[in-house]
Amino acid sequence: MTPTSSQPVPPGVHSDDGPDGNERLTAATGAVLLALFAAEGVTIVFLRQLLTFHFFIGLLLIGPVCLKLGSTGYRFFRYYTGSPAYRRKGPPVPLLRLLAPLVVITSVAVLATGVALALLGRHAGPVPVLLLHKASFIAWAAVMTVHVLAYVWGLPRLIAADLGRRSSRHGIPAPGGIAVRWTLLAGSLAAGLVIAFAGTPLVSSWSR
Repeated sequence: MTPTSSQPVPPGVHSDDGPDGNERLTAATGAVLLALFAAEGVTIVFLRQLLTFHFFIGLLLIGPVCLKLGSTGYRFFRYYTGSPAYRRKGPPVPLLRLLAPLVVITSVAVLATGVALALLGRHAGPVPVLLLHKASFIAWAAVMTVHVLAYVWGLPRLIAADLGRRSSRHGIPAPGGIAVRWTLLAGSLAAGLVIAFAGTPLVSSWSR
């Protein structure tokens, strides 16, 4: 759920707050998404009874997912445009670099088809939106399983270090911008809640 560091900072070169702060923002957002995805999974098991909650959580996810795509996309951009700090930080391992586009595509597909179902109802026209939603979910679940298993182990360390304002490496002070990171996360959740409260009434046709 968060990029991994693969290259040490050379002697005499100070770590840049940018990549370290980006890593911690990605980790915190990933932890929130993990909790929301778990809740969404419960609604899938009891979909008939929890259909409204399924749509609500699905719409709520839009905010944090956009923040996650933004934080990882920013790291991608800085790394491939030659930022020294991000180049020192290094990219994820090759397998996760290959999976990253699939994570993005399937995440967008699941959310987009879910929104389409909310807007169009049961009868979504000639395009089998429900079938596309199910197919994209299956593909998303496959790639996300690998993604989560690769990154979930580092989430507690990064989040605890950020909240404690100390790095886990030799007590080095945490990167600056902690207020900005948590404000962005709170803002993404607030945006998701606005979308969820505005969009959930549109699913009334599914309840009839």
